[in-house]
Amino acid sequence: MEFAWAPEHEEFRRKIKAAIDRLLPSDWAEKSQYDTSSEYVSKFSRTFCPALAKEGLLIPHWPKELGGGGLDPYHHWVLGEEMIKVGEPRSYQYMNVNWAGPAIIRFGTDEQKQQHISKIVAGTHIWCQGFSEPSAGSDLAAIRTTAERTPNGYVINGSKIWTSGASLADFCFMLARTGTERYGGISVFLVPMKTPGIDVRIIPCLVGERSVHEVFFTNVEVPESARLGDENDGWKVVRAVMHNERVGMPRYALSMRVLDHAVGLLKKKNRFKDAAVRSYAAKTKAALEAARNLMLNIIDDRMKGKAPTATTSVARYALVTGDRWLLGFLNDFMYEEVMSGKDPLINVGYKRTGSTGIGAGSAEIQLNLIARDMLRLPRE
Repeated sequence: MEFAWAPEHEEFRRKIKAAIDRLLPSDWAEKSQYDTSSEYVSKFSRTFCPALAKEGLLIPHWPKELGGGGLDPYHHWVLGEEMIKVGEPRSYQYMNVNWAGPAIIRFGTDEQKQQHISKIVAGTHIWCQGFSEPSAGSDLAAIRTTAERTPNGYVINGSKIWTSGASLADFCFMLARTGTERYGGISVFLVPMKTPGIDVRIIPCLVGERSVHEVFFTNVEVPESARLGDENDGWKVVRAVMHNERVGMPRYALSMRVLDHAVGLLKKKNRFKDAAVRSYAAKTKAALEAARNLMLNIIDDRMKGKAPTATTSVARYALVTGDRWLLGFLNDFMYEEVMSGKDPLINVGYKRTGSTGIGAGSAEIQLNLIARDMLRLPRE
């Protein structure tokens, strides 16, 4: 395998870095705290993303006829690496680019594409994902939120939890039960967050300012045109979305930056000569590099038009492993900086690595998927 980037990808990376240096304010670290979920970063994204769009840097991998650059998936990955290194100034608009938009392009009607894709391309709207529920976390097929048919469309009742960025979003890409079958009774809906009957409550947590929420739907009326894909055929959409989401963000890039920053601080304090510190740092770096290589293997499969496989879950679990190594490194050797919370990079590194095994499918669920889909192990 050739590990070096092609010249066009290196040139694209230089272009992104130049745009970041030009568009981010000098006090970005202080104001953003590298918190993707903060109100400050969300508001900033509504000017930052349109600026990226004007330079062809928001959706470079989308087809040209949809406003993209027609570039290969590696360009998209390079973009993601550079964005997350600086705390993801696109805020939750990265979800638009990674999976919400592609799902609408693949499964949506012409009307839905016309309504939503132009807003995503322009960088003006934010989406959230209404999947998990109090009784249906990683087991999404257990959802209880219902969408009952009416003469004018559907009425949605139920609740979602852990919904990232819900109080910041314009639209919710959500699941609701429209039938009785476990997998064959689920549909996807595209719901404006200002629709009457939607109540959003922030859940304070360590991960970020507005990282998780509860969302309640009480007699929320939506037209039939809000349904994405056929009724009761939403699980097909879900599978496509989940494969994109689990490796849709190169989280290792920020972890690598945090590790390099921590090592630099230890060197200044003359503490990096300790063999235990150097060994732990090397193992952490190796684990993160392993996650990176696995994810790039998946991007390579996308380049070749291959269908997603269980390697997606392997890569996801590798990232969890790398982040847990980083969490241990910060706990053991950077405890003063962690406790003070004054260093934005150490602070965000500690918070993010503590939640990696939960979001986008828990670590345990990834292991179950690996056992079932790759190792073909029996359930009993």
